[in-house]
Amino acid sequence: MRYTTVGRTGLEVSALGLGCNNFGMRIDQAAASRVVGAALDCGITLFDTADIYAGGRSEEILGKALGARRDDVVLATKFGGAIAPGPYGGGSSRRHVIRACEAGLRRLGTDHIDLYFQHYPDPRTPIEETLAALDDLVRAGKIRYAAASNLAAWQLADAVHTSRARGTVGFAAVQLEWNLLSRAAEHEAIPAAAHFGVGVIPYFPLASGLLTGKYRREEGFPEGSRLAALPYFASVATDANFAVVERLRTLAENTGRTMTGLALSWLVAQPTVASVLVGATSAEQVAGNAAALEDPSPELLADVTEAAAGHPG
Repeated sequence: MRYTTVGRTGLEVSALGLGCNNFGMRIDQAAASRVVGAALDCGITLFDTADIYAGGRSEEILGKALGARRDDVVLATKFGGAIAPGPYGGGSSRRHVIRACEAGLRRLGTDHIDLYFQHYPDPRTPIEETLAALDDLVRAGKIRYAAASNLAAWQLADAVHTSRARGTVGFAAVQLEWNLLSRAAEHEAIPAAAHFGVGVIPYFPLASGLLTGKYRREEGFPEGSRLAALPYFASVATDANFAVVERLRTLAENTGRTMTGLALSWLVAQPTVASVLVGATSAEQVAGNAAALEDPSPELLADVTEAAAGHPG
């Protein structure tokens, strides 16, 4: 396993991180513990969850699965999503940030969170209020670093300038949807992160499984697969995306690699990327993803980029 630091911090994380959104939704405690154990065995140190995953069960399951290994990992979770109905069930106000952190610590069974992410931008709350609350949590020792998710480039720039002007903690990392089928972040958000020294942590790197090659245009979704189980994600299975998948399949076959390896290695090789979050429902998936990671040559990276862009050849 490769390791790198997050943005301009000294926080070291594994090149692959474990996304734990399946915990409590698709797998139970026993299965999640096997997944976490396999991740630790592979050298994975970044474990990412959120308070809205399975109504908080993901945090509880992850905390129990880590157990005595808690201090061997970088534990990340998120706040801001709606965890309850009504005006006080979500958002990024000081009131909610503090309460969400306290609740997350209880569910995770820990005294601190290493990376605490604002899950979504909150148009109702000034960013200076959110950053001041996060700064207080850092000073209190309840979180180590603040981070954000799903920000537009201008929102990231606004947060950076606000934190610098007010002398508060800033965002060390940003989570964005980024994979070979979803490239919109490359237009503005990724360059902004690079400019400000904010580490990028891509999620959905395998496009809900489409980039593994297990789905084919002419076949239905396999029973038990993510696209079959969660129709929300099935929108990725377009003709245009299948055309890219078929080109990548050909490239993988011609180079003796797996599609999973190409997709993950391409992301890990991007200079702004700190870690790539990959979900899993079995220990075998974790081990397979870790084994597929490699250091691709510049020529192979160019070929992957070309295949994903749809250029001839």
